[in-house]
Amino acid sequence: MTMKHTLLAATISGLLAGQAQAGLVISEYVEGSSNNKAIELLNTTDASIDLAAWELQVYFNGSDVAGQTFNLTGNVAPGTNFVFAHSSADPAILAVADQTTGAGLFNGDDAVVLLKGGAVADSIGQVGFDPGSYWGSGDTRTQNRTLRRKAGAVADTNPFDTYDPAIAFDGFPQDDFSDLGQAGGGDGPLEPETPDLTCGAEVTRISEIQGLTDQSPLAGHTAVIEAVVTASFNRDGQLGGFFMEEELQHRDDDPRTSEGIFVFAPNLAVEAGQRIRIAGKVVEYQGLTELTDIIDSTLCGSGELPPPVSLTLPWPDLGSPEAFESMRVVFNEALVVNDNYDLGRFGSLTLGSGRHFIPTNVALPGPDAALVAEMNGLDRIILDDGSNRQNPTIVPYPSPQLSASQTVRAGDTVNDLQGILDYRFSEWRLQPTSVPSFSQTNPRPTEPRLEERGNLLVASFNVLNFFNGDGMGGGFPTARGADNPEELSRQTAKLASALTALDADIIGLMEIENDGYDSNSAIAELASTLGSHWQYVNPGQAQLGSDAIAVGLLYRTDRVETVGGAATISTAPFDQLHRQPLAQTFRLIGSEDGLTIAVNHFKSKGCSNADGANADQGDGQGCWNPERTLAANALADWLANDATGTGEQDVLIIGDLNAYAKEDPIRALNARGYQDLVAVHEGEQAYSYVFFGQAGYLDHALANEALAGKVKDTRIWTINADEPRALDYNTEFKTPEQQASFYAPDPYRASDHDPVLVALEMDTRTAADRADLNGDGRVNGRDLARFILATLFGKAPAPTYDINADGKVDGQDFLALVHAIRGR
Repeated sequence: MTMKHTLLAATISGLLAGQAQAGLVISEYVEGSSNNKAIELLNTTDASIDLAAWELQVYFNGSDVAGQTFNLTGNVAPGTNFVFAHSSADPAILAVADQTTGAGLFNGDDAVVLLKGGAVADSIGQVGFDPGSYWGSGDTRTQNRTLRRKAGAVADTNPFDTYDPAIAFDGFPQDDFSDLGQAGGGDGPLEPETPDLTCGAEVTRISEIQGLTDQSPLAGHTAVIEAVVTASFNRDGQLGGFFMEEELQHRDDDPRTSEGIFVFAPNLAVEAGQRIRIAGKVVEYQGLTELTDIIDSTLCGSGELPPPVSLTLPWPDLGSPEAFESMRVVFNEALVVNDNYDLGRFGSLTLGSGRHFIPTNVALPGPDAALVAEMNGLDRIILDDGSNRQNPTIVPYPSPQLSASQTVRAGDTVNDLQGILDYRFSEWRLQPTSVPSFSQTNPRPTEPRLEERGNLLVASFNVLNFFNGDGMGGGFPTARGADNPEELSRQTAKLASALTALDADIIGLMEIENDGYDSNSAIAELASTLGSHWQYVNPGQAQLGSDAIAVGLLYRTDRVETVGGAATISTAPFDQLHRQPLAQTFRLIGSEDGLTIAVNHFKSKGCSNADGANADQGDGQGCWNPERTLAANALADWLANDATGTGEQDVLIIGDLNAYAKEDPIRALNARGYQDLVAVHEGEQAYSYVFFGQAGYLDHALANEALAGKVKDTRIWTINADEPRALDYNTEFKTPEQQASFYAPDPYRASDHDPVLVALEMDTRTAADRADLNGDGRVNGRDLARFILATLFGKAPAPTYDINADGKVDGQDFLALVHAIRGR
């Protein structure tokens, strides 16, 4: 160990006074050719330091887990340095090395962290972020260069913040070891500066730190501020700091600059209303301007909390919230919950001035959809919980805590929000300073709402990976779905509750395990759970395609019967990406009027392996859109050619088509004569799924012209998409108490998709009944004459003159009428 310039040590020592981890700093960094790697540490104190509690950690390639940990040994005298190097480094490095290792050290894209007793003392790079090849630029970079600490530079005790080596280091050429273990500290020593913590003395104003952009002009510099604490989030598991704001008399009167700042000081206990004078380093941490690496602080009495700024959504532009960063704000108008997906995990909700819809659900793909997406992006803020915890024991919304019986649904509203405008994880957030008040403006529907029920109900339901292991209580975990028998029991109970409440006669299923049709199969177990009057359609194959999941059909044997056998298609495009469709003709028991139902599940929007035209085209339709459109047309062709071989003309397409209402696949089916029943009966703001806080429907019901006139109503039963996912059947990431309180064997959050219900009025008359056109109770020549005259003068509407009940009036009805007369 050799002596460094004592003035450099004194300078750094003064700047680090008051830090628990002060003592050693990284004074030189060598990332040279081959194994020429070294870290030099400097003792900035006036006492010898025992290295027993100190260690160096290396985080490779953007990892947030240390790949190497080196326990340091020895003692470092006051004002001297300690060199840690690779054992195969250049002899010039080894000549001054105090400790070596043969293990792999760092490259330019690896973060290096110095710790004492687990507390960070200094760092180089950014943990959890891979810069590519290096941090910095030019000569001052972390690859193929030597870095020497500038006199007066503050240690970086936040290894997760954005890193620029030029803030604290000067750069020197590759393999320059001339100063290692000898002398250094920049071009020349600076006089030590001790922050002036005298209350009322000159300070840097917060508006100067914030500046006019999203990057502080003082980032990397030490600053002293004196302002009022507006909110503290310093308890265990919270944000690790507090917010401060300038008092009114100290503001710059420029509406473009924020008057608030976040202070990262996990161990400094403060209270709202205190006036604090504090010194630390200005940094930009994940887009938030902070004061960190706190040197010291002084209590300067109390101050009046500044009034909150009144804000409204949508934002004028994406940059406008910056002017209020870290300030007290209030939203006087009720905001709508658009997303609760992260409520259980992070305690957060996505809010807006109104309900947000998937752009291509309400607008055509391309510029129109892009405009909707832009507006959704401006009308957005996250209601946070002031905590960094994941999967908190108490999920605070709605107050006092979330449970199966006390939920926050998308579409509910929250009133009089007040708190601090914060920026974390690439989102503007409100950290509340009072308990938010929720209103159940979108209450849970207790049963499906149908204007008319008709005499036949058909449902479509994506059951979110219903896998039943080996069907005998074992075989877990499976590829998807429940991880164990307990979760399967919970999942089954919720699904059974939902399926039973639908009161449907026929149910099309998606995402059911593709494990065949024997008594141990998933579809057999689900049918058995619903009761003895339920049966499933067996296509006569070992399984339906090669995907892990399949579509299926359940039906009530006491209400409907199958006509002919089931049909499927395994040729392109249903041979790889899409699940094979399943078609079956049904009719009410005792009726001659049937319909063919085709249940489908098209390729998802995920972009894995998508290329060319199937890659995301930026029009809002996601990946694989041409493939889904191809599937839609192929499906229409197949069904047009009597897929089930029964001659049935009435056709209903149902299922998860992974396309929203205005997208190409749905418009392709519209062009082929299929009517979007959800759009007709629910309107363009219908939804069955919520993604990233935007609602739309992927789950469809489309009727051909022959069937459309028999449709009485179509509704989506919103039991799933609006509910927090924390309320589903899963037990992982939940405490034993939450496994009980979050769960109920009810329909809510039985899946992530909502079921669609179609009410039909099927003709229960026989052909002979329909042939009695004059209603005299007999079928004879008078009825035939009536038919001929009506058709001749164009006054033979269906269903009155639709003798064979195929949805249209033509020559086949004439033949059916003749047949009825002959058979009387």
